[in-house]
Amino acid sequence: MTLKIGVIGTGAIGQDHTRRINEVLAGARVTALNDVNRANAETCQRQYAPEARIFDDPHALIRDADVDAVLVCSWGQTHEEYVLAAVAAGKPCFCEKPLATTAEGARRIVEAEQAAGKRLVQVGFMRRYDPGYVALKKAVSEVTGAPLMVHAAHRNPRVGENYVTPMAIHDTLIHEIDVLRWLLDDDYTSARVFFPRKSPRAHEKLRDPQVVVLETAGGVVIDVEIFVNCHYGYDIQCEIVGEDGIARLPEPMGIQTRSGAVLGQPILMDWKDRFIDSYDYELADFLKAAAQGTAAGPTAWDGYVAAVTADACVAAQEAEGQAVSIDLPARPSLYA
Repeated sequence: MTLKIGVIGTGAIGQDHTRRINEVLAGARVTALNDVNRANAETCQRQYAPEARIFDDPHALIRDADVDAVLVCSWGQTHEEYVLAAVAAGKPCFCEKPLATTAEGARRIVEAEQAAGKRLVQVGFMRRYDPGYVALKKAVSEVTGAPLMVHAAHRNPRVGENYVTPMAIHDTLIHEIDVLRWLLDDDYTSARVFFPRKSPRAHEKLRDPQVVVLETAGGVVIDVEIFVNCHYGYDIQCEIVGEDGIARLPEPMGIQTRSGAVLGQPILMDWKDRFIDSYDYELADFLKAAAQGTAAGPTAWDGYVAAVTADACVAAQEAEGQAVSIDLPARPSLYA
């Protein structure tokens, strides 16, 4: 049976997921499209899904009998509404991050899924599917011994004028918040934020770079450098320091050159190139689970924990070096 997919939001990532489902992955077809800008949906239909119908109402798309599962790739403020509608319809739903723009919104999705009695939501934290991070998690379990510290960095070459200081948490650090918790199998208990001297490339509404320090229930101390105007490239770093050894995230594959007395290797400039394979793997995982009427991968609970942690980190930005506690309720049994 071919799984029939409806895509809500056909901007860059929605179009790319449509292409991925129809041209790269097996077992599913995009049968329905929606975008607040109908022209985007028409472009996506023309390029990647000529057989798909375009819906002006996203709720009608979710309810349609010709849609078995839903991808929510629209503006972040709409995610909660559409994910809740998919859960109410009993349809598996893949939601790009954030699951919701507030922790309270994410909690409502968790409660709705619990009421449904089974997992229906997968959150688009694609780094868990990156081969480098998968290998790093294996090294933590087999080589380094119990983790003591984590040193990480998330560097972008540049950001636009609309990118302001809190976005360094909600749009950038959010990936480290999820993937480091997954790597360590440990929850966060506090956050602090420190601001070094401001980069001259940062505009007046952005404090950049910044360093976030997280502590976990197991006593691990994590420092993450966020530098979104580093200029030189898109650079993701992670080092786990354990009782018995150290493990580092491998560099992306690149041709090493020796020329003019210089040993060199290129650095990527675009995040889509850095994690291109992980998008294939995460959607393949979702389609496999959705064909069974459920979801896989990062859960609604993971999305909720990320939202609570992000809110604490934004509060820590305002507290300037003071610790802000991260308080989580008990994990529901559905996500055990």
